[in-house]
Amino acid sequence: MKTLTIDLGERGYPIHIGTGLLSQWDLFTPHIGGEQVMVVTNDVVGPLYLERLLATLGLPDEAALVLPDGERCKTLETVNRIFDALLERRYSRNATLVALGGGVIGDIVGFAAACYQRGIDFIQVPTTLLAQVDSSVGGKTGVNHPLGKNMIGAFHQPRAVIADIATLDTLPERELQAGIAEVIKYGLIRDAPFFAWLEAHIEALRQRDPDALAYAVERSCRNKAEVVAADEREGGLRAILNFGHTFGHAIEAGMGYGRYLHGEAVAIGMCQAADLSARLGLLSRRDVQRIESLLARAGLPTVPPAAMDAEAFLRHMAVDKKNRDGQIRLILLEEIGRATLPRPVPRESLEATLHEYGRSGA
Repeated sequence: MKTLTIDLGERGYPIHIGTGLLSQWDLFTPHIGGEQVMVVTNDVVGPLYLERLLATLGLPDEAALVLPDGERCKTLETVNRIFDALLERRYSRNATLVALGGGVIGDIVGFAAACYQRGIDFIQVPTTLLAQVDSSVGGKTGVNHPLGKNMIGAFHQPRAVIADIATLDTLPERELQAGIAEVIKYGLIRDAPFFAWLEAHIEALRQRDPDALAYAVERSCRNKAEVVAADEREGGLRAILNFGHTFGHAIEAGMGYGRYLHGEAVAIGMCQAADLSARLGLLSRRDVQRIESLLARAGLPTVPPAAMDAEAFLRHMAVDKKNRDGQIRLILLEEIGRATLPRPVPRESLEATLHEYGRSGA
């Protein structure tokens, strides 16, 4: 097992990465402040791992809440179901929620924890690659709105992240590939040697080689931990973690949540952001080709859906948390391993990228 630490002073917490961690009682108990614990999962992950985790924590079946699976359920209505369960069972302010699942479960449970009685503790137990390397770390929680992804939420740090690599054995291939997109992102924005390692080991990741997966999760979490420690509330540096996400969120919202997995949409968005970086003279065309090649080798889409024309992109990109004074602001690349902070981009260059990718849409 490897343990990293998010350095946030008194609110710092460990990230445990290893195999068989769902059965390690001693990893959980230091982060549970009272006797009331509720494990929240979904109807896909629950049948696989809920019984084991309840046994580890010594909890009865009644201490679990099983929600529907999918991005379409990342709503205020679903969060209200968590509130209903907490209130019906009379959970107090020293209760602890445990989020067992992927990014959707982690985000909605974290948001519920941030709001319930003005804030209770929660533990992240991510079971997808995307959640292990990205969404479970850093304290971003929230839900989607029909007009924009993750537009309603709060910063609320977990007490611990417990990432059991063994849960990736049951992950569908498409979900695995979606997680690899976020892994590749870290190489692009701040870790060029990691990007080169990924170019050499992408097949091992796709084949679920345990050593390759463990290394990729640890390296990704280390990158994110350093960024979050430097800028917890996204006042500056942390925004680079959203590279490709403004384009990707537009695809998710425009096509209907759930049609594209988050990592799939972000993979397309990173290609678009790389193309735009090259148009503005920041990134070489050779690096754009390297990026597109690695994402394709990971089994990820690199062109947007044909239904998303330039106008649709611009409409949804206008609703983004990085925008200022009505201007779309994007993270771009100066080279592989070095991202810019959010910046306004010339409208004509952005439209050129959108039209170019629109012509080659899937």
